[in-house]
Amino acid sequence: MKIGTERVRGVEHDIVQRPQVGDVSPYYEPQGNEVAIFEAAFKRRLPVMLKGPTGCGKTRFLEYMAFQLQRPLVTVSCHEDLTSSDLVGRFLLEGSDTVWQDGPLTRAVKTGSICYLDEIVEARTDSTVVIHSLTDHRRKLTLEKKGQEIDAHDDFMLVISYNPGYQTVLKDLKPSTKQRFIAINFDFPREEVERKILMNEVPGTSAQTAQQLVSIGIKARLLKDHGLEESTSTRAMVYAANMMAAGLDPVVACQVAMVNPITDDVELSDALMEIVHAHLA
Repeated sequence: MKIGTERVRGVEHDIVQRPQVGDVSPYYEPQGNEVAIFEAAFKRRLPVMLKGPTGCGKTRFLEYMAFQLQRPLVTVSCHEDLTSSDLVGRFLLEGSDTVWQDGPLTRAVKTGSICYLDEIVEARTDSTVVIHSLTDHRRKLTLEKKGQEIDAHDDFMLVISYNPGYQTVLKDLKPSTKQRFIAINFDFPREEVERKILMNEVPGTSAQTAQQLVSIGIKARLLKDHGLEESTSTRAMVYAANMMAAGLDPVVACQVAMVNPITDDVELSDALMEIVHAHLA
């Protein structure tokens, strides 16, 4: 259960405690054997990489698995300014004293949490190198500034997410890093599953509305190879359903949730709006 967020030098991460009795499991619709794969990796204490496009359910899947395994979850949103010190910790001045403050990765290693490095490819190279000793037989974290090595808690698990669609020559994971992980491939859910997700995520959404939104999304994804850089995500459909539930006109709801966020190109926007009008006529 998420209990808040914490920011250290611009690094924001969620603070999540172990679910208590009576807490409701995060909603997740399995797409294949990903649950069994993750459980097997956790049993053998192997690090996992979740691969797939933005908004396809990677983070929700991990929240679901953390609940099922009854492990705390610490999420770090990676960015280009993320340093290894932001992950492992640093010395800080406290009055006249110098004290050490553990970073989110160090706390997860000590407490046996699942540490999730979201969009790892956005982080600096030195940030990814620091996790190497945690992703092999050593399962140790080196705190260079303290001259210490920490053995990972038996229940510690490292998970990263990776969007292959964003990879470039300058911004990609090294093969030596990728091969340290068990990789689970994700894609957008099947049509019937996406309909079910919409109706569950936005109570009151009719089967007809869910079908219309899913049909729009599926059709829009065909433009991915024709100038559109990003596909219409399941998350975008959920946003559109929420806007409709709030009373917004369906066409406008689709425009602000499923069209405007993914392109600034006038022609592509017009093409997407034609799809919207065709299915909502």
